[in-house]
Amino acid sequence: MHRFWLVALALALVGGRAAAVEVDGRIDPGEWEGATHVTDFRKVQPLTGEPGSLPTQAWMLATPDGLAVAFRNTQPPGVPRTRQKVRRDFEEQVDRVNVFVDFDGDGRTGYAFTVSSTGGIADEIITNENQFSSDWDGQWRHAVSEDEDGWSVELLVPWHTAPMRDGAGGERTLRLFLARVIGSTGERTAWPAASFERSRFLSDFAPLTVPQYDQSLLAVTPYVSGLYDNIGGDGEGNAGADLFWKPNGRFQLSATVNPDFGQVESDDLVVNFSATETFVSDKRPFFTENQGIFEYTTPSDFSQLLYTRRIGGPADDGGGASDIAAAVKLNGSFGQAKYGLFSADEAGAAGRSFYALRVVRDFETQNLGMMLTHVERPFLDREASVLGLDHSWRPTPRWNVRSRVFGSRVEQDGGRSSDLGATLWADYEMDRGWRQQWIAMHFGNELEINDAGYLSRASTNYLHWQVSRRFTDLPEGSRYASTDWRWRVSSNHNNRGQKLNDQFRMSRQGQLRNGSDEYAQVNINGAGINDLLLRGNGIVRLPANFNAYYEYSRPRKGRWAHDVEAELFGGGLAGNDRLGGSLWYGATYFVSDAFSLNAGAILIQRPDWLIWQGPDSGDLVGAFDGKEAKLLAGLDWSIDPRQELRVKLQAIGIDARARHAWRFDPAGNAIATDDAIEDFSVRNLAFQIRYRYELAPLSYLYVVYGRGGFDRSTIADGVDEALLDSFDLRDDEQLMVKLSYRFEL
Repeated sequence: MHRFWLVALALALVGGRAAAVEVDGRIDPGEWEGATHVTDFRKVQPLTGEPGSLPTQAWMLATPDGLAVAFRNTQPPGVPRTRQKVRRDFEEQVDRVNVFVDFDGDGRTGYAFTVSSTGGIADEIITNENQFSSDWDGQWRHAVSEDEDGWSVELLVPWHTAPMRDGAGGERTLRLFLARVIGSTGERTAWPAASFERSRFLSDFAPLTVPQYDQSLLAVTPYVSGLYDNIGGDGEGNAGADLFWKPNGRFQLSATVNPDFGQVESDDLVVNFSATETFVSDKRPFFTENQGIFEYTTPSDFSQLLYTRRIGGPADDGGGASDIAAAVKLNGSFGQAKYGLFSADEAGAAGRSFYALRVVRDFETQNLGMMLTHVERPFLDREASVLGLDHSWRPTPRWNVRSRVFGSRVEQDGGRSSDLGATLWADYEMDRGWRQQWIAMHFGNELEINDAGYLSRASTNYLHWQVSRRFTDLPEGSRYASTDWRWRVSSNHNNRGQKLNDQFRMSRQGQLRNGSDEYAQVNINGAGINDLLLRGNGIVRLPANFNAYYEYSRPRKGRWAHDVEAELFGGGLAGNDRLGGSLWYGATYFVSDAFSLNAGAILIQRPDWLIWQGPDSGDLVGAFDGKEAKLLAGLDWSIDPRQELRVKLQAIGIDARARHAWRFDPAGNAIATDDAIEDFSVRNLAFQIRYRYELAPLSYLYVVYGRGGFDRSTIADGVDEALLDSFDLRDDEQLMVKLSYRFEL
């Protein structure tokens, strides 16, 4: 009996000591007693594996409140420190530390937590080994302090951050990656010496066995919002709530009722005349919270089985954006398997219902998963289902092999169609910086995943082989810290046997010793056909062409930061006989560490711009001499740790002068025609002023003013006039106030 009380007292003392980490940025040795201590930080950017140029120490300690991590970053006065204030999910190159955690240790989903030396934070989700998404915002604690010799960080990540599988014997094995970035040079040191520049990143994290703590959480976030439409002269109010419930480590539920997704984050303006849909990431909180398990992607750009921007998107009756009535999401585990359930319903007669089921199972060197999506669209008398299997295999530390097989079935108006898709992606890490990559993709003609997902095109048979070499042992006198060369050959045919194109690509990425980044790429494209331009009315045969691209980004030095992009390209029916180009320049001026102004402009010339003339024209295409100008400007002001003000302006002007009218024979050859093709101009504007006040973690007051518009006319007075005239657009003008507050029960 006495022994029992002694053990209980010892456990209480240990638990009390573990729970007593005060997140204040000052590393008290007594608080971190018993923590795992790491000092072996190695350079991973450039990827040399050498010890870092500045000493870094870290401590990791599991407490009942969460995983606590501390950094001590030596930075003497001779090494410049970045003092810039940054907003949440910043991308600026500043002094910072990273904590990446794979809570299940299976290499499938990681959570990234970043703290800058000025207290700014960013958080991301990592899937597919090295794919990052900053759309997710978590609730975690952090603090920073500094002195003459360096700066320190403490942070605490609660156990309710993510669903976790059960451990064994009262313990759980996590996998972690800790990193530090020196802002003035861009040097990144890390433990372990893993890198997201390699094909394997998540699965190379270091294991850490900790006590198995469970943490429950019930949080309700009600909101109220009001919107005044200055064009219509009326207003409307709205109210709803989000719910988050995690009773234990194995189960997590998120739900939303009558969500208000008013635009507190404005999307970038894009004017798209192509047949390929523009992909837009989702920043709506419900759809980003623990969404990682639903990641099912392929090597095709942005493709995924569940593309949440579909939900609440354009309604099937063409009546504008749909209203979401309710949505629910379950994440959990049973044994070694993890699952996710998703459901969302839109309101109204044209509303759709979305469902998704995800199950994954981790093994020692591989992962196996299944995903099913189903969409009901009663207004179109359409139901669409997609079933996919995915497999990731890591047979040795050098190999990473990912495969996907998925099929679709669509029933509409009494008919049915179905087809399959499959992808294989293999990466091989060799010695002395050499790597190889093979990708194969097949998408059937009738494959259709875009009711719930995103696929830029079906009817594809694609192969590529790429060889790369990374150079990190450059002379001290070189302006580059590292360079990475890639050479790729690829071939792409549609599923009817027609060649889309063959391509040779050469690219080089360079990291400069002053912290700047550089990228250059050349593509040489063989002749082929375009089977999308005419929207099912035939094919277009295109000649060979090339494009060359260059970009340079210099982080803040003094009061300025700059970036430049330039491109030279052929294309259209002219191939390389008529070259177009684009030039972008952007700059940020820092009035202070907390206040900055930014502006940039891009000019694009497309001398043989092919634009389909619409559903009533059949195969009629206009070839235009097109000019586009885009202006971006804004300001960012971190008023204090709780308040920020952002201003964002985007304006586009397009001037297109008709040169030729073309139709096409069955083989895709162009035939000149006398059909009338009109000049046109486009004006597009988006302007937003957004004030945000953080009342408490994940609780905000927003005041947002927005104005914008779009106009297309047959009057082409020049690209400069189109850009200037865009400032007169006023199709929409709204003032929105939104208040949300998170209650933890």
